[in-house]
Amino acid sequence: MTTRPRVLVVYGTRPEAVKVAPVVLALRDDPDLETLVVDTGQHPDLTAAVHTAFGTHPDRTLSIARPGQSVGAIAARTMTAVGSLVEDWRPDLVLVHGDTTAAAATALAAHYAHVPVAHLEAGLRSGDLWSPWPEEANRSVIGRIAGLHLAPTPAAEQNLRREGIDERRIVVTGNTVVDALLDTLERTRPSMPEELETLVSRARQVVLFTAHRRESWGGGLRQVAAGLADVLADRPDTLLLAPLHPNPVVRAAVVPELDRIMNAVVTDPFTHPTFCRAMQVSTVIVTDSGGVQEEAPSLGVPVLVTRDTTERPEAVTAGANRLVGTDRDGVATALRRVLDDPAERARMAAVANPYGDGQAARRVVRAVRAHLDIAARHRRHEDTPAFADVATGRP
Repeated sequence: MTTRPRVLVVYGTRPEAVKVAPVVLALRDDPDLETLVVDTGQHPDLTAAVHTAFGTHPDRTLSIARPGQSVGAIAARTMTAVGSLVEDWRPDLVLVHGDTTAAAATALAAHYAHVPVAHLEAGLRSGDLWSPWPEEANRSVIGRIAGLHLAPTPAAEQNLRREGIDERRIVVTGNTVVDALLDTLERTRPSMPEELETLVSRARQVVLFTAHRRESWGGGLRQVAAGLADVLADRPDTLLLAPLHPNPVVRAAVVPELDRIMNAVVTDPFTHPTFCRAMQVSTVIVTDSGGVQEEAPSLGVPVLVTRDTTERPEAVTAGANRLVGTDRDGVATALRRVLDDPAERARMAAVANPYGDGQAARRVVRAVRAHLDIAARHRRHEDTPAFADVATGRP
């Protein structure tokens, strides 16, 4: 009796849960693969809502979260817990997403157990080890470990090739966050709570604001929030929606600044469908989120990125997004420009999304199947075709 190849999928944050959801569904639908989905428990309440929205409830949930824990503690707890799971279940492949500390620790745990790693959203680079921190280091570490690199764009593929990664181990898939967005819009009619929908209907313009990056904690976040407050203070007909990350460090920096204006609504994080609706109704989005940079172009909504660097330059180059930093006056100037210039908004909104077409998950599963098939052939010492040809279907 031939056993099915085993794929272990590990994630733990809400953005990961959203981006991995289309892949989880596609893997579970494949009768030739046995898939085990594990939530590390880093954002248990936030990921639970994602699981409900997509029907991707994990097979197992770990408990690595601790109040105020350090990055090192996250890595240590993840490596210990996932390492034990890998030893017990013995997967043929471990799939991790993106650039979280838990993803890097999971990749190391798999590597130490001699289990191959597939990296979803591979090849993103800012070129600055400290921005974003610790994400740039995390994804670089995974890049040295992974045997299968699932790059979202040709630019990400080029980053990997410049680092010496064998091109046969790289497959350009598109970004699965576009799959998740389009699926949500197709399956549901996203809405916000009635009171927010009413406020939106009465506003002339809507600014959606999110923030969470560690490198901006403290002064940077306060500067950004202050810049937004400066703009909104003299525009009573403009509504600011701020579904804030639950981290108390983020809230301590942002809330005091936004509390001084009446037309700012600070809420708990939205569910994924609700956030999709918030993006739909926005005039402009101000964010340091990587996922939002990738989603918004599909909706034709301009994005002001409150960072000094981005590992997602495609939308900036195309003109859909703009880097504005975290300086108070710089943020305010950039926001006023977009709000006050309809032609500028139209130019940014017209850019086609460079991050995907909604078919990334299908390509990911095809690449995973090819990788596992080739690994099996190598074990049998058979001749094998070039990996990239099998993965992409090229003749």
